[in-house]
Amino acid sequence: MSFADMRRDYRQHVLLEQAAGDDPHTLFMRWFVEAKERCPEANACVLATVDSHNRPAARVVLCKGCDESGFRFFTNLESRKGQELARNPEVALCFHWHELERQVRIEGQVDLLSREDVEDYFHSRPRTSQLGAWASPQSQVIESRDVLEEAFGRFEAVHSRGDIPVPPHWGGFIVKPERMEFWQGRSSRLHDRLLYTQSDSGWHRDRIAP
Repeated sequence: MSFADMRRDYRQHVLLEQAAGDDPHTLFMRWFVEAKERCPEANACVLATVDSHNRPAARVVLCKGCDESGFRFFTNLESRKGQELARNPEVALCFHWHELERQVRIEGQVDLLSREDVEDYFHSRPRTSQLGAWASPQSQVIESRDVLEEAFGRFEAVHSRGDIPVPPHWGGFIVKPERMEFWQGRSSRLHDRLLYTQSDSGWHRDRIAP
């Protein structure tokens, strides 16, 4: 079967204004609760950034917190995405929940999370993940897998007891949404799309064509 022959008709749900409501954060959390029940790693989302030459880059990250202030994730600040975010705070997120035939697109700007927030989350991670944050020079060229294994072993020996400190190059961001689009797959490709746009007076909702 060719790529062009792959298709599916979406019939599970509808997205109508009266059910969606006026607050996109409330709608997102309602959808997310449903996604957690049916979708593996429902907090996985695509993060898009822009480099100094206006070339976009996208990768999957794990959202580690969400409320009315924004969407939080953590990373090595010296990685490619960390450096791009430092230069240009404009970003996009995309959650895709295939099992529910749903997608949420978010556009806005990022701010650095406080060191207190970073430390709280870092110490909630598995110990091996904490060591991995020290061992991996994320996005840098390395000679082989052995480089990572050897670095992990060294840090494991150094931090064999007690709490592992947060690396100085490790931090977190919060995406503060300015636009949130909710996409619900519908039959005949006549999908439901509701776009919420932030303004001084609050959120404004529009239906847009599929």
